[in-house]
Amino acid sequence: MASIVKRPHGHRWIQFVDGEGKRQTVRLGKLSAKAAATVCGHIEDLLVAKLSSTSIDRDVAAWLAAIEGTLQNKLAAVGLCEPRESAVLGPFIKGYIQGRTDVKPATKEVWRQGDTGLVEFFGTDKPMRDVTPGDADGYKLHLIGKQLAPMTVRKRLQFATMIFRAALRRRLIAESPFADVSIKASMPNRERFITHEEIARILDACPDHHWRAIAALARYGGLRSPSEVLSLRWQDVNWDASRIVVQSPKTEHHPGKETRTIPLFPELRPILAEAFDLAPEGAVYVVDERMRASAQNKSGWRNCNLRTTFTKIVRRAGLTPWPRLFHNLRSSRQTELAERFPSHVVCDWLGNSEDIARKHYFQTTDDHFARALNDESKAKQNPKQLVAVSARNESQREGATPVFAEENDTPRYYAQRKADGEGFEPPSDLRPKRFSRPPP
Repeated sequence: MASIVKRPHGHRWIQFVDGEGKRQTVRLGKLSAKAAATVCGHIEDLLVAKLSSTSIDRDVAAWLAAIEGTLQNKLAAVGLCEPRESAVLGPFIKGYIQGRTDVKPATKEVWRQGDTGLVEFFGTDKPMRDVTPGDADGYKLHLIGKQLAPMTVRKRLQFATMIFRAALRRRLIAESPFADVSIKASMPNRERFITHEEIARILDACPDHHWRAIAALARYGGLRSPSEVLSLRWQDVNWDASRIVVQSPKTEHHPGKETRTIPLFPELRPILAEAFDLAPEGAVYVVDERMRASAQNKSGWRNCNLRTTFTKIVRRAGLTPWPRLFHNLRSSRQTELAERFPSHVVCDWLGNSEDIARKHYFQTTDDHFARALNDESKAKQNPKQLVAVSARNESQREGATPVFAEENDTPRYYAQRKADGEGFEPPSDLRPKRFSRPPP
């Protein structure tokens, strides 16, 4: 199907006839007979795939990704493959980020940090196929040496893995050098359950009804802050049906996830009613619209600085600010709602999946421990009550008075039986019944 043509000075060509019957030539330059035979074999595989309209196998794809761009472009010139894209690190990252139309601007803003880290370490003109697994290890050590937080190092390595995986899928590189590079970030426990007593103190410490609405919508409504809290409109609050339609900027790019409906919870109603009474004429949003205007820019909600003021409010309430201030308000609500309603219902109200809820929202609280200890105490008391009730029933039925040597001991009818002139042991029909142990 394809043949090797010897040329002067050790040069070799490969010739074949394409699907239109035209003879094509690939000039390999100076090459050994063995290497030329390898190229010839792969060219035949590419030609078969093209003529049969089938995909090339994995070995051929790996070979195609590993060869020099010059040879691939020669193969592309005769219609055997696509031309080699630019596989230079800086331009590739820029094009990849611009092409990801499925993510929010705030996400791209976070990716810029990973972009900067890779370009600073490798250089913007670094060919991606020249990056080795050893280089990837060096980049990891470089990040650790800068004394960055473990989670920051992990996220930057995740970005590098994503970039080189994308290049691999486009067959610009033979393998990803970051495939085996990772770091386990041991994060401190950042969960904090905010009790009803604590949120009540916070609401009392809020300077106005706008901040009371923000805190209550996060803690009692489970809304995301700032995007969902500042996007809530008065027309979304149905007082008669006791329901609230939540606008969700975070998930609006997913079909059917633009909004969700939650109950107008009893804890939330009086706070929203106060905000409604104090709202100016013609107000559209529940929270001061000036907060929303200052929170939005081309990167979304990233520059909304509610945390600084809310930290002051928490301290004014006599509490110590906790990690992830607003997330833990929302997490606390999901945790307590899951105690009363099915998990899928709670996740539908809060706009996340059950898997995400298990990983990032559900918390173990002090109340869980208290209830467990209370249940254990009841479990210890029940066997004593059962024995006592049994003994009492037996004594009432036979007219005998049971005597307990000590707690949990079997009742003995010493006094009654002795008065009747019988022995110490009661007849078999008066012996208390044994209770079978409940199944585990």
